[in-house]
Amino acid sequence: MRSRGVLPRPTRIRSLAPFTERVIRVIRAVPRGRVATYGQVAALAGGPTGARQVARILHSLSGPKALPWHRIINAGGRISLPRGAGLEEQRKRLRSEGVTVGAAGNVDLSRWRWVPRFGEIPWD
Repeated sequence: MRSRGVLPRPTRIRSLAPFTERVIRVIRAVPRGRVATYGQVAALAGGPTGARQVARILHSLSGPKALPWHRIINAGGRISLPRGAGLEEQRKRLRSEGVTVGAAGNVDLSRWRWVPRFGEIPWD
C-alpha cells in the first residue's frame, strides 16, 4: 500500500513525437561555423510550416538533449533572442565558431547558411 500523497513512479517513459525526433537530428547535423533557420530545420524535418514548433523544441530540449541551439536563427538572418535574454550568449557562441555576427545579432545567410548535402542528416 502506498503512503498518502506519494505518486507511483511511471512504468514507462514517453518517447518523443516523430517530428520532434527529426528536428533534433537536423539540429545536431548543423555543423560548427554554420547556421540554419527555424523554418529550414522544420522543412528538413518534414514539417515546412513548423518553424514555431522548432523554437518550442529548442526551448524545452536544448539542455536535456545537448542541442547546438545557438546555430538556429530566424528567417531574416537574425538572432531571435532579445538582449539580456540570450542574444549575447548566442552571438558569443556563433562568433567562437567563426560566424560573423553583427552587434544586433544579424548574420549574413548568403554566407553562413548551412546547405546540407545528400546523406548529411543521419535519419537512422
